[in-house]
Order: sequence, then C-alpha cells, then structure tokens
Amino acid sequence: MLDPKKKKRIIEKFKIHPTDTGSPQVQIAILTTEIKDLTEHLRGHKKDHSSRRGLIKKVGERRRLMKYLKREDPKSYDNLMANLKL
Repeated sequence: MLDPKKKKRIIEKFKIHPTDTGSPQVQIAILTTEIKDLTEHLRGHKKDHSSRRGLIKKVGERRRLMKYLKREDPKSYDNLMANLKL
C-alpha cells in the first residue's frame, strides 16, 4: 500500500485535468508503483503467498487498464508507457 504523499505525487504527475484522480493514466501509474513495491517485498519474502496473490491481481488490473487505454487513446497510451518505462 502506498503512503498518501507518494500517491499524491503520482497523481500530480499523471493527471489530465486539475481534479483528476481516477483516469486510466493515473490508475496505471499507481498500480505500476504498487507492483514495483510488491515485487521488492517478494524478493525478500519468498513464501508470502498472500502478497503474491495481490501482486498477480494488480498486474491483471493494470493489464486491463492498459488494454482499454490503448484502444481508446493510443497516443496517450504511448506517452504513458514512455513515462513509466514499460
């Protein structure tokens, strides 16, 4: 789980309009950060299966959002992938 300050910085970086908190771009950026954090955690705690399950769910959710964004707004998708280095 992200701390509120880190989450706020991600939202500020990827928002589309001033009150944006739930656009696909923001959601993908937040999920990517959470996935990186969980991956680091699992490197040290190999038998933490509940966290592994959470990681798999987050990866699936991000994949669905990326697929949606690519279909709806390919230019925005390309920019986001470049910014997130995916």
